[in-house]
Amino acid sequence: MNHTLPLLVGIPLGMAVLTLMLSKASARIADITAFLTTLVTAGIAFTLVGAPVSTYWMGGWFPPFGISLVFDGLTSIMLLIVNLVAFLAIIYSLSYMEKYTAKPKFYSLFLLMVAGMNGVVLSGDLFNLFVFLEIASIASYALVGFGVEHQELEASFKYLILGTFASTMVLLGIGITYSMTGSLNMADVANTLKGMPSTTSMAFAAGAFIMGFSLKSGLVPFHAWLPDAHPSAPAPISAMLSGVLIKALGVYAMARVMFNVLGAAPIYMDIMLALGALSMVVGGLLAVGQWDMKRMFAYSSISQVGYIVLALGLGTHLGMIAAIFHLLNHSIFKSLLFLSTGSIEHATGTKNLRKLGGLGQKMPVTATTTTIGALSISGVPPFNGFFSKLLIILACAQAGQWFLAALATAVSVVTLVYFLKAMRFSLFGELPKALKNIKEVPFPMAFSVITLAVICLGVGIAYLVAGPAFTEIFLQPAADALMDGIRNGSSSYINAVLGG
Repeated sequence: MNHTLPLLVGIPLGMAVLTLMLSKASARIADITAFLTTLVTAGIAFTLVGAPVSTYWMGGWFPPFGISLVFDGLTSIMLLIVNLVAFLAIIYSLSYMEKYTAKPKFYSLFLLMVAGMNGVVLSGDLFNLFVFLEIASIASYALVGFGVEHQELEASFKYLILGTFASTMVLLGIGITYSMTGSLNMADVANTLKGMPSTTSMAFAAGAFIMGFSLKSGLVPFHAWLPDAHPSAPAPISAMLSGVLIKALGVYAMARVMFNVLGAAPIYMDIMLALGALSMVVGGLLAVGQWDMKRMFAYSSISQVGYIVLALGLGTHLGMIAAIFHLLNHSIFKSLLFLSTGSIEHATGTKNLRKLGGLGQKMPVTATTTTIGALSISGVPPFNGFFSKLLIILACAQAGQWFLAALATAVSVVTLVYFLKAMRFSLFGELPKALKNIKEVPFPMAFSVITLAVICLGVGIAYLVAGPAFTEIFLQPAADALMDGIRNGSSSYINAVLGG
């Protein structure tokens, strides 16, 4: 057993409670505990990169009778993304959250959200995946409304209602699956379903899973909550929601269940292709007309998640590589963009593009990082987004989906258009008189955005210089975990969890 795995859930879960208790003595203690907790979990996630497939049996109960935590290539990259972005978001929060009261409560909810996401990624049990999904979701509902203003509370309530519906659909799918297989262990369910003919009940369960996880991902037409929730939340939470939460609770969970548990039936792939293409187009077109920066970036998240799901729906090896690569890249550059926007709002008091302009004169660091994030997400070389988008387009072409390849290219151009608009009206032009006295953000906030900007450029250069090695270390193990469900009926996953 790999005894490291439960630490990724237990440490943030325990520290979420301990942070509140210790903050009674001093509110500054909460800063220290949150920083150290995310530093430790990020460190553990880094040490696990390249580690072999392993499991942990809760209480020593061998699966399928007990609860299992499972680590493989897909788990590895998701843990790295979640905990790296969480660590940088906490550093950013050290200064940003000073304008809010009840800062220790923010950290406590934040750590609960991290524990829930790590649990979803590690869970080898369907019901516990649901439990961890709910822990992360409930914490995120509260964090969206943390500012307790009218707009924040309205967005949080909408997110709560639609998120609850999504969770209900996931639970319905789990219930049907349990009734058909008599098990909740993912590997055991996959093993049982391999020997069963297709039934209407399992098709209905698959539909419930797709609907629930699509809503968690913010895919069109299940996206109504996302454009309100992301702009309303504090900047570190916007970065977490768009950077990692919708991927851990939505995209990852959908991919794991559809590929490694239910089996990658062609109809499921076609549905994912349709949802991905629709989200890619609709999200991009809706972003063009926005003047609120965070709302523009929220619609952009819908579009970029569409790229990921589209690539997954191709069901090819190159498609999986491209999807995992774009998931990694989007987590970095979208977190960067939301944190940079938070810096702009922190300094100017607004995120309305009509009230901004010329910020490059007064905020050179923020202007530079915003530009790097915008160029990355728009697919401009040599930044990381260019290579993952190129792989998605090539994967579509390789699969004979020429229309989807052309569509992905066109949407990339649309993405460049609205990000040029965002930069034109915020960073360039004349500085409004009301903003003459603004200054650059404090060091902790600048450190986080600079780090993310360096990663955007660094990943792009690393892939350009050493593409095969980069793919082999970071992308190939994750793609193999998903392709196992297509090629081998999840035999490798089943054997890793249940033993030969």
